[in-house]
Amino acid sequence: MKFKLIYPKWQKLPGQTTFNLPPHGPVVFAAAMPNDIVISFTDENVENIDFDEDCDFVGISMMLTTQVKRGWKIAKEFQNRGKKVIFGGIATMLHAEETSLHADSVFLGEAEGHTENFINDWKNGNLKKVYNFMNDLPDTNLITPARRDLYNKNLYNHKGVQMVDLFHASRGCRFNCYPCAVSFLGGRKFRPRPVKSAIDELEKIDNNRIFIVDNSLAQDKKWETELFNAMIPLNKNFVSHTIDDDPKILKLAAKAGAWYVYQAVFDTSDYIKDRIKKYHDFGIGVEGTILLGLDNQTEDDILRLIDFLLEINLDLAEFTILTPFPHTKAYSDLKQNNRIFDNNWDNYNAGKVVFQPKNMSPQRLQELYHFAWETFYKNESQEEKMFKLLATAMLREMEKGTFIPRKRELVNKSFGKKVVRDMSSE
Repeated sequence: MKFKLIYPKWQKLPGQTTFNLPPHGPVVFAAAMPNDIVISFTDENVENIDFDEDCDFVGISMMLTTQVKRGWKIAKEFQNRGKKVIFGGIATMLHAEETSLHADSVFLGEAEGHTENFINDWKNGNLKKVYNFMNDLPDTNLITPARRDLYNKNLYNHKGVQMVDLFHASRGCRFNCYPCAVSFLGGRKFRPRPVKSAIDELEKIDNNRIFIVDNSLAQDKKWETELFNAMIPLNKNFVSHTIDDDPKILKLAAKAGAWYVYQAVFDTSDYIKDRIKKYHDFGIGVEGTILLGLDNQTEDDILRLIDFLLEINLDLAEFTILTPFPHTKAYSDLKQNNRIFDNNWDNYNAGKVVFQPKNMSPQRLQELYHFAWETFYKNESQEEKMFKLLATAMLREMEKGTFIPRKRELVNKSFGKKVVRDMSSE
């Protein structure tokens, strides 16, 4: 059977550096498919879909709410050609009822141990409308290496610089943050992969730059310690979400190749300032993730927060507007109080106001969002700051002898470092 797997495109936010990372969800799903299924994959963000490609069955994997309407249109094109279409992925789970109206079937939950169900039903002409495994979370021992062979990694670079490969070492999250749907999607229990299994997959990734996409690594110190110790010999640079701020853990993380972390900056407290300093003390960069529009924020609070970000020397900052994604506490609270005024899923991109803020007008919150981006990157663009972080990774690779030159990849001397350029392929 020929199975066509598609990752729909979405509209990038204007004014921000545009680059694409290889999608992780589809290739994890593909790894859980039976071995006799021939899979082809198209990421519409970097290549066009061939709607007339020879295939028997079509799968559409959606991660973001801003992908869903495009996903529905893609499904219609294939259905018009007589193909059955099944949807899966995070956004499918968040928008299951609506998506089922555009699908022959929807797959809800994690894939391991479950894909043969719908494959066998399709072969027997008995495809069900819904396959719901959200309450049947697989043992993490069943997770196998993602099918990275399905995408062309050369499509994922930014101006000649190789971007990261995505990888996950755990699932689930014991936290339950206000704007987040993770507890709905993967449960409130932290489910780490066996460290050996995770390391075996990391060793197979032909890229020295990794993004560990786990919701947070700071959930189990013993496992975190074991993971970082095992990663040290791999000589990779990795990006992740929060790492435990225990100095012993941070020292290990740095040895394991911690390059930079995403750290939520939710106030102007000494706690946040000290946490950023701890990362920097161990040579770990920080990209602050800043959420605007919470009910406890006034206009003055947001302006003070922007000033604070410049004081604590963040390497990067990513500003987002509170967005009430379905199945989050934010969604239920705002919907209950009739504060959501925009239900166009294309606008649920964390860059547009779709609800009535408590302490200001929607227009003012939108203005403050743009002001935050402009102010933080006034003296140095987002792209320049990103390149500084990329340069630190490349220099580490050169020092360790693991640097793999790509076409036009360089470390710019304007940052006080020597230029590295591979001209052999030009």
